[in-house]
Amino acid sequence: QVLPLESGGGLVQSGASLRLSCAASGLSDYVVGWFRQAPGKEREFVAAISRAATGIFYADSVRGRFTISRDRARNTAALQMDSLKPEDTAVYFCAAARIDSYGSVKIGVDEFDYWGLGTQVTVSS
Repeated sequence: QVLPLESGGGLVQSGASLRLSCAASGLSDYVVGWFRQAPGKEREFVAAISRAATGIFYADSVRGRFTISRDRARNTAALQMDSLKPEDTAVYFCAAARIDSYGSVKIGVDEFDYWGLGTQVTVSS
């Protein structure tokens, strides 16, 4: 069982940057995804990276501003968030998905098996 633990959230002004981290024993064997959930809204996909980091996918709303990465040797993953906007305010979750035979990236909430408790990101205008 993988237990992702997120860190790095906080309160920043519009245009600032934050770096979220995710750590878990065994994380290197899974697809890693970042999701977020704003008050009153459904959890939504942000970014995901395949086990070998050969496949990366971003939501349109963050492409060009956010960068997902991973360090398999350390069982960690990160989400670098630049040019933050107030609409990025949400609880951000790290999630792990079992790999398939193709080693493909996954982006659906239902495709991820293990979830962290989340870290709050608040962007003021």
